[in-house]
Amino acid sequence: MGKRLQTQARGKGGPRYRVNSHRFYGKISYPKAQNLLRGEVLDLIDCPGHSAPLMHVRYENGETVLLPAPVGIKVNDFVWSGEGSGLGLGCTLPLKDVPSGYPVYAIERIPNNGPEFIRAAGSAAVVVGKEKDKVIVRLPSKKEYLFDGRCRATIGVVAGGGRKEKPWVKAGKKAIALAAVGGRIFPRVSGVARNAVDHPFGGTHRRTKGRPTTTRRIGTPPGRKVGLLSARKTGRGK
Repeated sequence: MGKRLQTQARGKGGPRYRVNSHRFYGKISYPKAQNLLRGEVLDLIDCPGHSAPLMHVRYENGETVLLPAPVGIKVNDFVWSGEGSGLGLGCTLPLKDVPSGYPVYAIERIPNNGPEFIRAAGSAAVVVGKEKDKVIVRLPSKKEYLFDGRCRATIGVVAGGGRKEKPWVKAGKKAIALAAVGGRIFPRVSGVARNAVDHPFGGTHRRTKGRPTTTRRIGTPPGRKVGLLSARKTGRGK
């Protein structure tokens, strides 16, 4: 009896193909209270699920949140949240209260819905103008986006901006890293190069499949559904 194909093992979701979500510290969010609150930075966390370091903030009403840490923040620093919180580093306030030219991050798309924009390491947006109850923000992509003035944002630039500045040293290392980005399986051995127990096309020293490469889309059992599925044409002219 043959072994399970790589696609079957990936679909089952074993430890090899599973996201390490149990190592994530939590969800990035803003405090639910809308009034002015003072908070203290309890800790700076290196979370595997985020490119930027996180700051663990406890506010005076007892609520604790996780937010991307800005450049220059330290443990035991105080930050503010709500209208009238000022323009200090790490303070959270509505976009309508942020003057033009200030860098912001962790911007809400819908008021009181939690930060969605500008959360990656080293990123920041800039407030460039205001229109009635709307605020124009220039994103890192140079695109200008119109936000509701009630959407909250945090003052500063997200820490960890030098993450991509590490030299590759060798072109081969860069090629391998790019091939494996986005959860893709790399390296991936072809079917004809495997043993017969591992793949229907394997089991020979020649690079020949030894069987038809086409298979039916419907009715083919798992483990044999490899090659060209319901191909209309095969060969060079396909």
